[in-house]
Amino acid sequence: MEAEAYVTERSIATAVFLASTLGKPLLVEGHPGVGKTDIAKVLARVFDTELIRLQCYEGLDATTALYEWNYPRQLLHIKLHESHGDDPNATEASLFSERFLLKRPLLAAIAHTGKAPVLLIDEVDRSDEEFEAFLLEILSDFQVTIPELGTIRAETKPLVVLTSNRSRDLSEALRRRCLYLWIDYPTLEKELRIVRTKVPDANERLAREIAGFMQTLRRTALVKAPGLSETLDWAMALVALHAEHLDPDLVRETLGCVLKDEADIRLVGEALTEGKLAEMIGLAA
Repeated sequence: MEAEAYVTERSIATAVFLASTLGKPLLVEGHPGVGKTDIAKVLARVFDTELIRLQCYEGLDATTALYEWNYPRQLLHIKLHESHGDDPNATEASLFSERFLLKRPLLAAIAHTGKAPVLLIDEVDRSDEEFEAFLLEILSDFQVTIPELGTIRAETKPLVVLTSNRSRDLSEALRRRCLYLWIDYPTLEKELRIVRTKVPDANERLAREIAGFMQTLRRTALVKAPGLSETLDWAMALVALHAEHLDPDLVRETLGCVLKDEADIRLVGEALTEGKLAEMIGLAA
């Protein structure tokens, strides 16, 4: 995984290894922006296979996640055959064939041929309980029945990674189906390694100051604590500004890369005005 630029640790590597070896779905929970989704992306690169992503959201249903019929193309097909005077029954029979089937992520993963894909079910906690129950059935059998075509079974089971930000509790049934991995905010040393790996143009002093500042922010009573994605966004922004180190004005001008709430920006801005930048950098160091 680290060869693919994913800075990991033994607990993460072990969970991923066991999920791939045992053929079990891996449920990854943690704070937003700590690299949960990246695990699936890295696995697809490591195994040199396709990544199929299902982005969950409130109101997601089985039809949207599985398949739909391409109605505009079916209508065009009907009109073309009518203009040629073809048998209506033959035309109707051909309408519900695989060439008119729009495979959505779950069916695409089940029907995939060749090397097993990585199926990422992202932010599963944003879907409702009804969809979660449907998903549990899919993960149990890796097959789906389409009335017009019959039952489609997976030739090779996909490697499944589910992510959750814990906006709601997932069912015990789904949790039992999966191996579990919790990813916390990184330690100072790990965050520094991530900055060095992902933003190599940041000099050593700047990288250390960024990591130290971010560690301190997460110990502050913020409305929305920043994750690793914000760390990297900020580091890349500072490099683009040719920054060599942090100073109060520079931090204040770029806080929008790190904090996404007006109250948080005001709180940190007040600390900078009070001359606490050195303290904020050095507290975690």
